[in-house]
Amino acid sequence: MAEIFESAGQALLYGLVGFAVMACGFIALDLVTPGKLVHVVWTERNRGAAVLLAGQTLAIGLVIADAIAASESEQGLADGLFSTLLYGLVGVLVMTLVSVVVSLMTPGRMGHAVLDDNGDRPHPAAWVQAAMYIGTAFMVGAALA
Repeated sequence: MAEIFESAGQALLYGLVGFAVMACGFIALDLVTPGKLVHVVWTERNRGAAVLLAGQTLAIGLVIADAIAASESEQGLADGLFSTLLYGLVGVLVMTLVSVVVSLMTPGRMGHAVLDDNGDRPHPAAWVQAAMYIGTAFMVGAALA
């Protein structure tokens, strides 16, 4: 029974680290998109921004899952939590850099195009950007293996 409680405690701690990384990812995405992301998604109900945020959130979850799997070591829980945090933040950094570089290579500003909903449909750039986040997550995750 003690092992169950210990495992539950570890899951809680890894979950908190994952949440912290997702919060950092949200802040990073907010910095590279026009407007305040909370307002754009929840108040304006912008579908492109929602697609982008959903893609990024899924991508960060993938990086965190791979970071947790890679962190299992004999070094102990503290090292595992720290390495998960570090790998997760590296994932957010790489995703943000990819977003900025792609934005420089596309016509106009990618952030503005992503937020340009056409009626009830998000701009195709929103789907592309979301897929880039997920693809980047798979690359970062592979590097952890």
